[in-house]
Amino acid sequence: MGGYGWDMHVDRARDLRKQPSDAENRLWYRLRRKSLSGYRFRRQSPIGNYIVDFVCPDVALIVELDGGQHADQQKYDEARTRWLESQGYRVLRCWNNDVLSNTDAVLEQILVALEDPPP
Repeated sequence: MGGYGWDMHVDRARDLRKQPSDAENRLWYRLRRKSLSGYRFRRQSPIGNYIVDFVCPDVALIVELDGGQHADQQKYDEARTRWLESQGYRVLRCWNNDVLSNTDAVLEQILVALEDPPP
């Protein structure tokens, strides 16, 4: 995907990596450097017209962190998830509050998704 639009997504992803939320910081600390059972993740990564919070390219798993604003944009999130799934990705959504209050449970949920690919 070349061109102006792609460059804008890459720049926006770079900006998002520089200003992570508390939940993104906490989860990234536990996912980076293959810390979760050797799986490699990227953060704030462009995929098509979207920038996903975390992606494990080896198993095509996307982890999205949702804050309170997502309650007001459910239709957008559903359309985004459908498109990402149409591209072969699985999308796991986690609430920021869960990441901050029970990080280990969120990591366990991610690990289950990583090790149990869909049929």
